[in-house]
Amino acid sequence: MQHILLVDSSPRGAASFSRKLSNAIIEKLKATHPKVTLRVRDLTVNPTPHLEESHLAALFSPPEKHSDKDKLAIRHSDTAIAEIMAADTIVIGVPMYNFSIPSVLKAWIDHIVRAGHTFRYTDSGVEGMVKGKKIFLAVATGGKYSEGPMKSHDFTEPYLRAILGFLGITDVTTFRVEGVAIPDAQSTALDKAIQSIRV
Repeated sequence: MQHILLVDSSPRGAASFSRKLSNAIIEKLKATHPKVTLRVRDLTVNPTPHLEESHLAALFSPPEKHSDKDKLAIRHSDTAIAEIMAADTIVIGVPMYNFSIPSVLKAWIDHIVRAGHTFRYTDSGVEGMVKGKKIFLAVATGGKYSEGPMKSHDFTEPYLRAILGFLGITDVTTFRVEGVAIPDAQSTALDKAIQSIRV
């Protein structure tokens, strides 16, 4: 049985193009794998907090020395890591904000990139510890960034591929709904994106 984790990061609710695209990916996955379980992590409804001193103190101290305060601070990281480890497939909805990812998504990433849990240092270098996962990125942009003069301004997909690869996740496929703010493209952008989905 396939277990899917859906991570949404757009605050626009039903109007969000990244949510519409990620939901379409989920439906395609369900059609391909009828027996699936789905966990939804909506980072705008239940946000992972941005890292503060209390989180960092807990993250960088040994578990056996954790106080009740440390355990409370680290629970967000523990939960997020448990969810990605339990998933076979992870779908991440990513609206582009100012050429990059939303801060709620960055905060979630900061909690899952954790030495000794999702990566480790070895004599031969860094080793990612999150293995055997399939990632689908559902990227939504107002302009067109997959090619052309604005491609160099896209810090969403390159960053996500880099940080996921650091964790050991290299099977990453990106689908894009782009041009949703361009008059000539916006009416067909979502349909084109959904038609491009292959899972």
